[in-house]
Amino acid sequence: MDNQNLRAFLLVAETGSFSVAADRLHLTQPAVSKRVAILEDELGAALFDRIGRNVTLTEAGLALLPHAKAVEQELAAAVQSVRDLSGETRGELKLATSHHIGLHRLPPVLSAFSTAFSQVHIDIDFMDSEQAYELIHQGKVELAVVTLAPQGQSNVVSIPVWEDPLDFMIAKDHSLVAGKQAPTLTEMSQYPAILPGLNTYTGQIIKSLFDRHQLELKVSMATNYLETIRMLASVGLGWTILPRSMGDASLTQLTVREVEIQRTLGLVYHRGRSLSRAARAFIEAVQAHGDPDLTSPRPASL
Repeated sequence: MDNQNLRAFLLVAETGSFSVAADRLHLTQPAVSKRVAILEDELGAALFDRIGRNVTLTEAGLALLPHAKAVEQELAAAVQSVRDLSGETRGELKLATSHHIGLHRLPPVLSAFSTAFSQVHIDIDFMDSEQAYELIHQGKVELAVVTLAPQGQSNVVSIPVWEDPLDFMIAKDHSLVAGKQAPTLTEMSQYPAILPGLNTYTGQIIKSLFDRHQLELKVSMATNYLETIRMLASVGLGWTILPRSMGDASLTQLTVREVEIQRTLGLVYHRGRSLSRAARAFIEAVQAHGDPDLTSPRPASL
């Protein structure tokens, strides 16, 4: 089975389009259609239904998809293993990270790494942590620096790097600030909140806190952009929970009685992936800038 035909199949499956797949492969659309047709002849089954402009996977295509992805990942790992024998740390490192981590945690890491490994080109995509996990699952990025999922995932290696305390924050003139005593979580639940989406890892951590106390969250607005949340809270539209590092003069940090909340930031990669020398060097660079009291599994030495 030709891996070029498998690659064409994967791109059509991913994009839902023969023409888009052809553009990415720098081929004509008939050439991509021919590669898929050869694969279909070899397997004796149609892999796509073509109805008008819609291209969808058949039952056979759905059955082939995970195996084709595994083959592509194994081939990439094989190529990387051979390249690593040269002993040089070079090439491209595909990295995913969140906007918050990219702004508040990665600058000194990137500066040190680019100085030490000038032959490595880092291709960084900024996105939500949950999206980065999905790209790790798909093998589309080698490493991600993200908010770690509250529950571990069996096919992902997680390396904790930073503990990230979260604080309740509120506009300075909010009625909750005027009280002589720190409010309780029950009191907080009676006021509207502006929070990250509850489907995000940070949102799940916050929701779990209120669920444990059998309290309902009054979420008036939700967005995954933390800077937007800070602005909305600062103009008095609700209280929020943000990383301590985002506190500024526009908000008051509010102590809530008997409540501490935090998330963990760190590195993730696919358990079945053979890491490049560049990836292993980057992991060590990140850990060198991490919290010293966090113990974590380390990658194989360079």
